[in-house]
Amino acid sequence: MSSAEPPTGPPTTDLTPPEAARWAARAGLPLPADRHDSVAATANQLLSVVAVLRELDFGDTPPASAYRAESTHSTEEEQHDAAV
Repeated sequence: MSSAEPPTGPPTTDLTPPEAARWAARAGLPLPADRHDSVAATANQLLSVVAVLRELDFGDTPPASAYRAESTHSTEEEQHDAAV
């Protein structure tokens, strides 16, 4: 792929600083040259976390819409103390 050609999909290996700069530019966020290394390192860390999350087996876990948020105790019992 030439440097003028935009990336076609998410990376499957570690992102290099020039690739990170191209992805950022494609997203409308041109980076100064001194930021390429740190952005690539951050992107690689995020990609590794996402890879681990994709490997999780949620099995029979229902979607979030199946849950109702409700208190397990009354508000009269609850004491809030904002003093620090």
